[in-house]
Amino acid sequence: MTDSKVIDSPFEAVADVSEQDAVAVFSRARAAQRKLAQLPLEVRLQGLKKLLDYLVENRNEVIDILCRETRKCRTDALVSEVLGVLDNFEWLLKSARKILKEKKVSTPITLLGKKSRIVHEPLGTVLIIAPWNYPLHIGLTSILAAYVCGNAVVYKPSELTPMQGLFEKLFQVDPILADSVQVVYGTGISAQRLIMQKPAKVFFTGSARTGKKILAQCAELLIPVDLELGGKDQAIVFDDVHLDRAVKGVLWGALTNAGQSCSSVERIYVQDTVYKEFVERAKLEINKLVVNSGDLGNADMGGMTADFQLDIVHQQVVDAKSKGAGILTGGSTLMENELFYLPTLMTNVDNSMLVMREETFGPLVPVIPFSNEAEVIDLSNDTEFGLSASVWSSDQQRAYRVARQLECGAVSINNVMLTEGNPALPFGGTKASGYGRQKGAEGLLGYMQSKSILIDSDSNKIEPNWYPYTRAKYQLFDQLILALFSHQTWSKPLNLLKAALIGMKLENLSGKDR
Repeated sequence: MTDSKVIDSPFEAVADVSEQDAVAVFSRARAAQRKLAQLPLEVRLQGLKKLLDYLVENRNEVIDILCRETRKCRTDALVSEVLGVLDNFEWLLKSARKILKEKKVSTPITLLGKKSRIVHEPLGTVLIIAPWNYPLHIGLTSILAAYVCGNAVVYKPSELTPMQGLFEKLFQVDPILADSVQVVYGTGISAQRLIMQKPAKVFFTGSARTGKKILAQCAELLIPVDLELGGKDQAIVFDDVHLDRAVKGVLWGALTNAGQSCSSVERIYVQDTVYKEFVERAKLEINKLVVNSGDLGNADMGGMTADFQLDIVHQQVVDAKSKGAGILTGGSTLMENELFYLPTLMTNVDNSMLVMREETFGPLVPVIPFSNEAEVIDLSNDTEFGLSASVWSSDQQRAYRVARQLECGAVSINNVMLTEGNPALPFGGTKASGYGRQKGAEGLLGYMQSKSILIDSDSNKIEPNWYPYTRAKYQLFDQLILALFSHQTWSKPLNLLKAALIGMKLENLSGKDR
């Protein structure tokens, strides 16, 4: 591994919002939302289009800020942050109209003559609390999905990567967008004070520990919450795979963004017949990597953003070594007092070690052998997390079969972390990885509330199920149930005819006194 210059984060503590200011922020946001709700979707999409164009034109300035605050290498900032955001925006521009439009749905024969529709309405003013690992991508995709749905947004970035002023500058491209998004800085104290203002919904991405605190506070206030929490994502490599490609793919999935992704590969299960060769190739590939930030696009891996996270990573390495793990590469920082942890290839690991049980969020690569399909499925599911996974095999049927049995929210087959690359796919987890979905139609509708509308015509007709109840009505309704729902003597044309005749008799009784 080689290195070159590194850059320090300019992070300085940001002041928490006061309780009084939190009230004022939500007052402004709610006033903006009332105006926003009166505007058509096309107006909101125009603002999105302006932001997309601005981000393309000013991408290098944004990448500079990202690298400075997160220590990402430049390519990670370009591809995982900027490109990912732009891809998502394009999907919104093409898909939002269809997903959000009013829908006609079927009406049962028992409600003959009536029409049923579903309309999607904005939640109101929502609170989005974003993490420090992908501050631009997660921040912008969440905010713009909420905004396109007609919600005003109060947005709190992580205090570790506040990127102060950047989001406000981006939103200035459109006055309606700027008015509809309030950016608030601070620590978890700010988040607590914002939640106390009872947003329509809270969207949180971050650690399970913080997610539990947010969930507890929101439960007291009956505020709905979407939680995208941590992961312990596995890669499963079968022996029939193109090994060189699998090694390179899995390593990228483990080390991109210095492993600081909730869906990073944190456990690699390799079939025992190719295990030794996989480890040897992985070691060779890791030793080629260039680790630094402040680069011009020629570094492979940047540094870590948070010093406490580096401590967690190193603690897992120390724990594993003490219990017999082999450390084939890395195992230490790049430089003394620098937040650059070397990619660390680990063997002889087991579930007694922290690195196999707890989320890592760093550049550790533990490799574990397995013998057969049933065994690896059991090993993979033996975790409290369930975010995403990858399965590698030339046998597509086997790969798909295994994917369906994994307890997680997303699986990439013969690729890695790629479900996140398709904005049409929902993203989210199971178990301790949280609940709710971002992205895709399912994620977009999470920023809306569905309203059911049933339409009948104005007439003098009295419904059969209205008062008065009579014995004759009861008997006819009982016969109607048998005609419509008894499949033992089912003949659709005949039964429909019976139902129609019964319906006519019920209508004749409607509105009549006992």
